[in-house]
Amino acid sequence: MSLTFVLDPPVDAALRDGLIALWADVTDAGGAVGFVPPADPEEIRPELVRHFVAMAEGRTRLLVGYDAGGEVAATAYLNLNEHRLMTHWVWLYTVMVHPKHQGRGYGRDLMAAAADAARTLPGIEAIRLTCRGGTGADAFYTACGYREVGRVPGAIRVGPGDDRDDVIMLLELGRAGTAELG
Repeated sequence: MSLTFVLDPPVDAALRDGLIALWADVTDAGGAVGFVPPADPEEIRPELVRHFVAMAEGRTRLLVGYDAGGEVAATAYLNLNEHRLMTHWVWLYTVMVHPKHQGRGYGRDLMAAAADAARTLPGIEAIRLTCRGGTGADAFYTACGYREVGRVPGAIRVGPGDDRDDVIMLLELGRAGTAELG
């Protein structure tokens, strides 16, 4: 079975709760998604609200992967650039696949769906993202067609004495595969 990807699904309580639960579960499984375990949904909620505000203002697009039961199983946010000299690329943020779905190729499906979604945006030629060094995420993104274009040593402080590199990666959209958006 595969996930069904939807760009800009309607925001309702089920989506909100599903996104918070996904974010908490990914964090608790060791995912590098902006928080450290143990996840507190009440700390995640304000960050999600910031994403919703950016969506309402037209600065962010939400891509959600739903499993066969209709539950939120994966997500990524495409942030549009407001700087007039950088409107030809988007940032990809908060890329997550629920831990119970990992190992099935859904991460690659999510990345392909994100590239397909970016291609639907006028004038977008590339996607940039950053990832936390030391997690293996850079190898995953490389396998999805991204290439490392920069690295800031020790820019991410996970905890005392645990500084990680901030790895900057780029996907030129002519290199990506495709996935179907529902």
